[in-house]
Amino acid sequence: MSAIRLLAGNDIKRQFAQPFAWILLGLICALLAWQFLIALDAYLRIAPKLGAVANSQGATDLIAIPLLRSLSGLLILIVPLATMQSLAGERRAHTLPLLLAAGIGNLRIVLGKFLGAFMLVALIVLLAVCMPLMLEFGTTLDLGRLVATTLGLLLFGASLTAIGIACSAWTAHPALAAAAALIIGSLLVMLDMGARFQGIDNALINWLSMSTHLEPFFFGLVSSVDIVYFLLVTLLALLLAARRLDSLRTRG
Repeated sequence: MSAIRLLAGNDIKRQFAQPFAWILLGLICALLAWQFLIALDAYLRIAPKLGAVANSQGATDLIAIPLLRSLSGLLILIVPLATMQSLAGERRAHTLPLLLAAGIGNLRIVLGKFLGAFMLVALIVLLAVCMPLMLEFGTTLDLGRLVATTLGLLLFGASLTAIGIACSAWTAHPALAAAAALIIGSLLVMLDMGARFQGIDNALINWLSMSTHLEPFFFGLVSSVDIVYFLLVTLLALLLAARRLDSLRTRG
């Protein structure tokens, strides 16, 4: 565990020692804040009318959930950028052989890289959640639903991070790793879209699609099936990355 923490800590320090992580955080926060303020302004304009309607939607439905749903789409683009340097950057800088020769197991290296990248992704999710959470001082939010949505986004982000680490392990070019992670993540999210458009109800396709398992969290529904799905995707991607490192170690 000490080796995993050391690798993760080094990656986190290296990320925030460079302007890329700060620029990424700044741009994401600015974009989400802009959407948040627009939604808040629209909500304040219609709030008097909503008060006269029984069982009307509140700030959670009209501000918080749409904002966090937008974040889920942004994560598909953000996470490949956060993971592309993890192992591909090591290979390109010719430092991966030194890491492999340090006596650290392949899976530990992968886990360290995964945690280092996931901390940035988790920080983005938590910063986004803090925006609608501030509305609790002026209105009543469905906090249970926000907690469920946060959990879903973290699991979704973890799966995308693991996919990004796996793609980064299979190429020495960070840009190619980011492109591959973006394509795979997008395909998994939109896997059932074609079936829905054709009116086909295929249980396997629906189960394999990430969106099928993410959507219930936005409605405050936390199911063990959805949690297990994201954990399985994460584990499978990390094992593929570890297998790739074993192949690179064997080839020298």
